[in-house]
Amino acid sequence: MATTQKTRIEKDSMGSLEVPVDALYGAQTQRAINNFPISGIPMPKSFIEALCYVKFACSDSNQELGLLSETKADAIQTAAKEVIQGDFSDQFPIDVFQTGSGTSTNMNANEVLATLAKQLTGVEVHPNDDINMSQSSNDVIPTTIHVAAAIALEETLLPALLHLAETIEDREQELAHIIKTGRTHLMDAMPVKMSQELSCWRVQITDNIQRLKETQKRIQKLPQGGTAVGTGINADPEFGRLVAANLATITAIDFEPMDNLFVGLSSQDTALELSGQLNVLAASLMKIANDLRWMNSGPLAGLGEIQLPALQPGSSIMPGKVNPVIPEAVAMVAAQIMGNHTAITVGAQSGTFQLNVMLPMIALNLLQSIEIASTASVQMADLAIKGFTVNEANLKKALDVNPILVTALNRVVGYEKGAAIAKEAYRTGKPVLDVALEMTDLDEVTLKQYLNPALLTEGGNPSI
Repeated sequence: MATTQKTRIEKDSMGSLEVPVDALYGAQTQRAINNFPISGIPMPKSFIEALCYVKFACSDSNQELGLLSETKADAIQTAAKEVIQGDFSDQFPIDVFQTGSGTSTNMNANEVLATLAKQLTGVEVHPNDDINMSQSSNDVIPTTIHVAAAIALEETLLPALLHLAETIEDREQELAHIIKTGRTHLMDAMPVKMSQELSCWRVQITDNIQRLKETQKRIQKLPQGGTAVGTGINADPEFGRLVAANLATITAIDFEPMDNLFVGLSSQDTALELSGQLNVLAASLMKIANDLRWMNSGPLAGLGEIQLPALQPGSSIMPGKVNPVIPEAVAMVAAQIMGNHTAITVGAQSGTFQLNVMLPMIALNLLQSIEIASTASVQMADLAIKGFTVNEANLKKALDVNPILVTALNRVVGYEKGAAIAKEAYRTGKPVLDVALEMTDLDEVTLKQYLNPALLTEGGNPSI
């Protein structure tokens, strides 16, 4: 049965149209809702919160410059805090696939904040003249991308990666005594300590942290003050500096103005750089996840080196089956981040003359990548790496019969003789020690010293 939604009439520069009676937004938002019923995906909540931080800082800056009364500035800031602290998702319904400047979302925020300011304080503020004073969508939206990404980076992703690195380091120390067969090309290779294997994961993550911190310096630079095309028309020359300073006070993040505002409006190079670092992180997470999957494989017909925590039934038809669900989820997250990076790469190319026109899509993908990288890193640390157990008997069994250990004899018997020993060990299934005793004149004590797996993990030239 069809229902009729109650509406009210709102007006803008293009005329009148119906808006839901209880909506906080006005005519320009409704036009965008009507124009872009494309994906049903709105701008991320973190973006809307960052946009309200920007509006808060802009009102503060305009007041400092004597352009906006204290009464109006307070009203705007009260409304902005209400959105930041509450859940107003239903009031920001505009599809991410909208006008490429994000003008619709900027006006959505201006209209919502104007309505809330009136409701909360009784003060009338105009969406354009007051809330959007000294601003253009063309500098507000790029600024908000940087602010939202900087907040997510500082408060979510970097702490998550540090937690992952520390969790790996804890397991390194715990498993330092365990020796296992190394693998190259998925084939048996020289032995390694399990702590050495895990140290690779840890350093991959700490390297990613350093890469992100390098980009962090640039993502904290803001183009606010460039207004329409980068020249700063209709804005005080000090406006951009004040906005960055006020945002730094509000968020405790060291924001500062961009050196060249034309870059901030017409390009998304820094967003792309950050996405590129996330792409590297995705590759690292994929590597770690796949190592865990392979090490956990089996448990009877696979490597069976470790056992991941059993988190849920693995099959709707095979009783008792348990799957490596966390590494699989992390691998999918990595794939999504890689796909997002491709979209952001295309978006970053779309700066024609003085404006990039794929800003909302870039914002969506960048913020999603940061969010899922953060949550996936924590889950992998807590539900996979922290709790896996090691099947030491399986590791020892494989190590004892690994013919590749003969590599340690290269300097003594030569490569050709070593290859012959390895082939014979493969053919017979005998330990390489037994075959070497038969095929060389080296005694058992000497061979055991050369073929000691623990010594072989230390590098250099094995010797007695």
